[in-house]
Amino acid sequence: MIEPHTLREDAVAIFRAALAAANARDAVKRHLQRSEVQIRLENTRFTLTRMNRVFVVAVGKAAPQMAEVIEQRIGDYFTSGLVVTKHGHAASYSGKCKVIEASHPVPGEDSLRAGQAVVSLLDDLTAKDFLVVAVSGGASSLLCAPVEGVSLADKQQTTALLLRAGADIYELNAVRKHLSLLKGGNLAALAYPCPILSLLLSDVVGDPLDVIGSGLTAPDQSTFAEAIRVLSNRFVWETVPATVRDHLERGARGEVNETPKPGDTLFANVTNAIVGNSRQALEAAAEEAKRRGYRPLILSSRIQGEAREAARFHAEILWETITSGHPVRPPACLLSGGETTVNVRGNGKGGRNQEFALATAVALAGAPNIMCLSAGTDGTDGPTDAAGALVNGETIARARKLGLSAEQALVQNDSYPFFDALGDLLKTGPTGTNVMDVNIMLVG
Repeated sequence: MIEPHTLREDAVAIFRAALAAANARDAVKRHLQRSEVQIRLENTRFTLTRMNRVFVVAVGKAAPQMAEVIEQRIGDYFTSGLVVTKHGHAASYSGKCKVIEASHPVPGEDSLRAGQAVVSLLDDLTAKDFLVVAVSGGASSLLCAPVEGVSLADKQQTTALLLRAGADIYELNAVRKHLSLLKGGNLAALAYPCPILSLLLSDVVGDPLDVIGSGLTAPDQSTFAEAIRVLSNRFVWETVPATVRDHLERGARGEVNETPKPGDTLFANVTNAIVGNSRQALEAAAEEAKRRGYRPLILSSRIQGEAREAARFHAEILWETITSGHPVRPPACLLSGGETTVNVRGNGKGGRNQEFALATAVALAGAPNIMCLSAGTDGTDGPTDAAGALVNGETIARARKLGLSAEQALVQNDSYPFFDALGDLLKTGPTGTNVMDVNIMLVG
């Protein structure tokens, strides 16, 4: 039997192995190579001596790390660039790009300034220039360039309403793309006819090019009609600003141009490539678990849905593992990744990983010799300074001794204070990557 303190140490070590495998610098280094006057992405080559100017635009929580490697690969051919990242995530950046730290998960004035800076940079590009784009998680909020007639406040209110209603990333971005001058392939449209190489660190289930970062350089599959349907299905259509409703309705009537679609000639000189994703992180976690004596099993890299419902499903599998040795015999490590959502009904503080962990603790109360960790690979979970939390079969009993109610915390969406009191928050700080969330469930 593996001791509880060892289980906890192992869970954290396995998570850190996942982070190391998803490191943004390494991801770009693996995919983008330099040989003499060319940079190469697999079989696609770009000859730098043929370019008048070479620009870099990196957006997302891992933008500083991705930009540094791109700048190194470009070398003396680098002209200028822009790094847009979340507040506090650019401290280690030592490259040449201008840095703008912006707001997440709801855009702010700094996000608007970043959007304006990117639009200005694109306006000057020609067919003889070259643009390298790097996109990672958080880009949709960090970069804000509203369409005419829609204000920053309008986008803030719309985003906040959708987040509170539990909208997933597909729904959020369908709306965002149709309120933006940059998203939904519009960045590529503004840069046209400049050739573009876009490197994507995926934080979306299934790695869809048009959803990662709201598809800045990819053909858009969504429509104005779909954006309206999302707002209606989430019961916020009547509460979003009138300017938003007006723009989307005009688009649905054909009075506003749709976002660029597959087959549009403007994408002929655009190369999009996934350089890292959740699966890579989970496979590295499985290897570390095996090294530590566990039998690893990756359940899925595509977990979605309400956080507490996903937690209950995982807990049932863990109970089955404990009682019958299926689907894997202990000592076991069950792994999953993806991105759940929270339909916020209370006024508490927390994030989807902390809510997942709390619901897991309730479902696994009294379970022997286990440890479960749920955390975001970017180091932040919701509007908190924690990546996630750890729980075991004793979490609920410990909480009761402190006068804490897990059930009440769930009702209020107030998981952060609950875990803070127990000392079970997982705090990593900015990690330099973002490939969604990782769930680690150990049975000793």
